[in-house]
Amino acid sequence: MAAVEERTFVRAEARYVRTAPRKAQLVAEQIRGRSVPEARTILAFMTRDAARDLEKVLTSAVANAEANHGLDGDELYVLTATVGSGPTLKRWRARARGRVARIKKRTCHITIALALPEEQAIPAPLPKPAPVAAPAPEPEPEAEAVEEEEKPKPKRAPRKKAAETAETAEEKPKPKRAPRKKAETAEAEEKPKPKRAPRKKAQPKASADKPKTTPKKTEDS
Repeated sequence: MAAVEERTFVRAEARYVRTAPRKAQLVAEQIRGRSVPEARTILAFMTRDAARDLEKVLTSAVANAEANHGLDGDELYVLTATVGSGPTLKRWRARARGRVARIKKRTCHITIALALPEEQAIPAPLPKPAPVAAPAPEPEPEAEAVEEEEKPKPKRAPRKKAAETAETAEEKPKPKRAPRKKAETAEAEEKPKPKRAPRKKAQPKASADKPKTTPKKTEDS
C-alpha cells in the first residue's frame, strides 16, 4: 500500500483576475513568508490596485483553514504566493492616418498557500454534518375525502325568465308627475315690463363773468 502523505498547507486560488501578472507579482513578493496578521496589514496600507485582489485571496485561504480544518488564522503564515499569467484580451484603438494600435488586457492567476510554523501537519478535514431529512408529510385520512365526495353540492335557485320580469314590469304603473300650474305662468307673461323714466337734459349754467344787461326803455314822442 502506498503511504499517504500528510498535508502541510492550505491554499486558495483566484483565476482570470483582470490584473497584469507583473503588477501582481510585485505585491506577492511583499507578503511571502510573513504571518497572516502582518500580511493583512501590509496589503491594507498598499496603494497598488493589485493589493485588493491579493487581499481577497488571502482572506479566502484563511477561511478555508478555519472552516475545513479548525485552525486559527492568526497562527498561520504565508508559505507561497505565486502569480501566473492568464489569457490576454486583445483590443484595438484607432490611430492617425487610418492605422490601428493594439491594446493588450492581461489577466493572471493568483495562488496563496498557508502553513503552520515549523512545517507542522495540517489536521484532517472536519467531517461534514449529515443533511437533516425533512419530516415526511402526514397522510390525510381517506374517510374525510370519501365523505366530501359523497356530499351533494347545493343546487342553485332557478333564474327568472326574461318574459316574467317583463310582465311584472308592465303591471306596475309608473308614478305620474304633478301638472305644472298654468295660471301662474300666464300671469307672469301678462304683466308688462315697467318703463324707464326719461332722462332729463342738462341745462347750461349761466356764466358768472358776463354782466347782466337790462333792456333800455324807449320814450314815446
